[in-house]
Parts: sequence; structure tokens; C-alpha cells
Amino acid sequence: MKKTLCAVAVLALLAGAACTASRDDSAPVDAPLTVSTSSGVLHGKAVGSTRQFTAVRYAEPPVGPLRWTLPQAISATGTQVDATGAGHPCQQSGGAASSGLQTPPSEDCLYLTVTTPRRQSAADRLPVMVWWHGGGFTTGSGGAYDAQRMADTGDVIVVTVNYRLGVFGYLGLPGLPGSGDFGFADQLESLRWVTRNADAFGGNPGNITVFGESAGGMSVCAALTSPAARGLIDKAAISSGSCALQWPAGTFYPGVPKQTPYVSLADNEKTGVAAAKSIGCTGPDTLACLRSAPVDRLLTTNENFSNVLAYGTDLLPRNPADAVRAGETLRVPVISGGNHDENRAFTGGVVIADPNAITPTTYSSLLSTAFGTRADDVSLRYPLSRYASAPLAWATILTDSAWSCPTARANRELAAYGPVYGYEFADDTARDVGGINTPLVPQAATHAADLPYLFDIGGRNLVSSTPHAELSRHMIEYWTSFAHTGVPRADGAAQWSPTTPASRSVLSFDDTGIHGTAFDTDHQCAFWDTVTLP
Repeated sequence: MKKTLCAVAVLALLAGAACTASRDDSAPVDAPLTVSTSSGVLHGKAVGSTRQFTAVRYAEPPVGPLRWTLPQAISATGTQVDATGAGHPCQQSGGAASSGLQTPPSEDCLYLTVTTPRRQSAADRLPVMVWWHGGGFTTGSGGAYDAQRMADTGDVIVVTVNYRLGVFGYLGLPGLPGSGDFGFADQLESLRWVTRNADAFGGNPGNITVFGESAGGMSVCAALTSPAARGLIDKAAISSGSCALQWPAGTFYPGVPKQTPYVSLADNEKTGVAAAKSIGCTGPDTLACLRSAPVDRLLTTNENFSNVLAYGTDLLPRNPADAVRAGETLRVPVISGGNHDENRAFTGGVVIADPNAITPTTYSSLLSTAFGTRADDVSLRYPLSRYASAPLAWATILTDSAWSCPTARANRELAAYGPVYGYEFADDTARDVGGINTPLVPQAATHAADLPYLFDIGGRNLVSSTPHAELSRHMIEYWTSFAHTGVPRADGAAQWSPTTPASRSVLSFDDTGIHGTAFDTDHQCAFWDTVTLP
């Protein structure tokens, strides 16, 4: 057969005709900029060494009578769609509403962006990574995270997702179907959309990794415990968002009670009824009143809906922390970790807002409110004399007690049922992405400082110089190789050993390199494992 094809080729060449003897499906070619999906025929764009499809609807707009209903799958097959613009982020308030966002927030916001390598082989089916952004369940946008470096370096498809936020995403009322879970339901619908449409982009619908940070990470962990996520997730990566997080009273601001990422449906609905009453909606017409209320009035209640993702529902039957402890989770490989100085961003924000809130004078009362009868024990382990300032001491206590050690405990619990790769981002030279500029609390490897190492934020590469660029490249390699195989690896970098119920292996990413770390000792986790919050 080969001789016959060659002979035909020679004859054609002699005749001055073009000849293609055979097709090599393994050879990379420019992937098409037009693809057919359930959202329509998408016309995307080439961007550097990637192609992007932006402002792609994955569900019907949740507006008018669809405000506070579960997402409805989009069906627009054959419709011609310009997928090169910027979709609206979901409704949100405050400075975050305009930070890094190309278009103003809107209720019509259930959009996603698909970024793929520009060159693809027809024979390959690439893994798909679905990103759920952070922002306390009240702010943020998938569109703020440009995945070009990740798609190109890792040879993966990355999908960044908007989901309903604040009062629009997590309102609960007695008798309202979907109460407390609308934003979470949007996230799950994005996975269904990806499963239906991955093949159109050269992706493998049987190899989907969902990953997220902060509220997005908490949502990923919740999804691992949701019956509705079965068959939708093959791997998961959780950054600064373990199911087991517990924030002592005063973590985010003095006087704020203790919190976890999730609340019971009953507590969620109490929050919803109180919010409705505050804007004049009560009685049997509460829902109709809220659906007719202008956005600005609803946004006055927005901050009440941070960390009130509801359990005791169809989507989340149990508190995700309890479900993980009981082994009621998807059996999939997991990356899970956080940042070495996680709470410094929040503590620094308090210092800027009120310089007198955290001082040597208030330190003792803060400890008593947060830790009750264990306050003196905490004070002995974190004496003010060890720290440059009272706010720095307080931030360290909250990082260890609220973030680092609960994450380590949850990792060991998850590891009883599947491979878990624990990590810590510890680059204390990382850029202050939150703009929390106070010498009393140097930001170092604070909350969200790791994000520029995976994405361009707001279209900007914030880690373009060494050693940050090299650390970024390795982190992307670990995350994307995990998406390919379920085992994170990076060329020329340390082997990442999994955590087990008995072994507390944690890989550290910092400006000196990538290496193991004495995580439990550093964060005093043996002590914090004995502390129960009042």
C-alpha cells in the first residue's frame, strides 16, 4: 500500500498536481475557530498560542421569573454566536464590582470562557480543567482569570466560569426550591455543559478536573460530597478552600461571629427571611416582592450571603465537612492546600479600616472571644513578644487555627478514600494582589497570592520575572499533569508524594524552590487539633 501511494504521489507531482497521500491525525494543526456546541455555533479568536471562546452562555439567563430558580440548560444549537466579547460578571457590590472586570455586573451572567491550545492533534482528546473563582461567594468573575499560560504550557483546555453570587446565588426562603444553593447549582450546571461540549473543543468529556480557590475551592470540596456531581468530576484541586475550614469569632473583623463555609438550610433561610424583611418584603408575597425589587435594593443585603452555602438540601444532603469525615465523597484524586500566611490579607484589611482594632491592649480580649477557655493556652503558644506587631501575631493565630490545620485534617480524611496531594504556597516575595499595604502585617504568601502563578489576572502576567516565572511554570506543570494523569509532576522539580491518613506529606512552593516542609510543626497543628471553638 505504501508503494502504491508513493507511486501515485510521484505521478501527481510530475503532472503538476497537488497530492495528499494520507492524513496524519497525530500531527498538530491549527484548531478551528468555529465550533458547534449546545450554546450555538461559536466563533472564537486566536490569542497568542491559544484560541479562546468568550462570553459563552452555559445556562439560560436567571432573570425576571427565573430569578432564584435552579439553572436551566441552554439549548441554542445552530445559532451563530460571536464568542470574542466579554460576558457580564454576576451581580456584586463594592469596589470588587469594577475591579478587573471588563463589563458591568448583571443578573444575565451565566457565561464561561473556553481557552485551548491553538495547535491540537485530531487524534488527541485533551483533559478539561474547569475553574471556579473565589471571592467569598459575593464577588469575582471567571473572566478575570486568563488561562493562556496554563492551556499552552500544560496542553489542556481550561474553562473559567461565572456563577451567581451573594443574595442572587445563596438566598434561601421557606418553600423556595433550590434555597441557598443557586450559585452552587450554577457551578454544577457548568460541569454538565462541559461534559456535553468538551468533544467540540478537542477535549475529553471523560477527563474533567474541577479546581477552585477560596469560595471556589470550598465549592469544589462541596461538589465532592454532592450526589448531583457523580459522573461529572474525574479529579479535583482545592486551593485555600477545604471543607473543614472553621473561622473563629473575629477572624474577618472583630465582633463577627465564628463561621464555616456552609450553613444548615434552616439557618440559611433565617438569613434570607431577615434580608427580605430589611428591604420591605414579608408575608406570603415575599418571593414575588423580592423578584420585583430593583437590583440596587437587593445588593444592600449582599454581604449577608457570604459563606451561607446551604446543606440539608437535594444538592448537599450533609454538611460537607461531616460528609468528608464519614467518607461520603467522590473517589477521585485530589490536590488540596493553601497559603502559608493565609489570613494576613484579612487582618491587614482590619488594620487599615480600624488601626485600634488589633493592638497589644485588645489582644487578650480577641483571644478570649475567639477561643474561650483555651485563650490562655493560645497566648502561651503565640506570645506577643515573638511578633513584630499584635496584628501579625493575630494573623498567624488565625492562619494556623482557621486555615492551615483544618486543611491538613481534611486532607488526611480524604486520603482514606483516594490519593490526595497536599501543598502549601509559601513564596513570601509574592506580589500583594489585594493591595493591603500596611507595615504592621506584611502580606507575604497571603490569601490569593498564589493565583498569578496559575493565571494572568485581569489580562496581566504578574510573575514574568525570575524566580517567580520559574515557580509559576512548575506549578502549572504540576496542576496540568495532574489533569492529564491524576499524578502531579513537573520536569526538573521535586517528586510530589501523596498524603495518607498516617503520613502528613506536604509539598512547599516558595521563592527558594519546591521541597518538603515541616508543615505541622510550623503551624502547630498538634496543638490546634485539641482546640474546639466555643
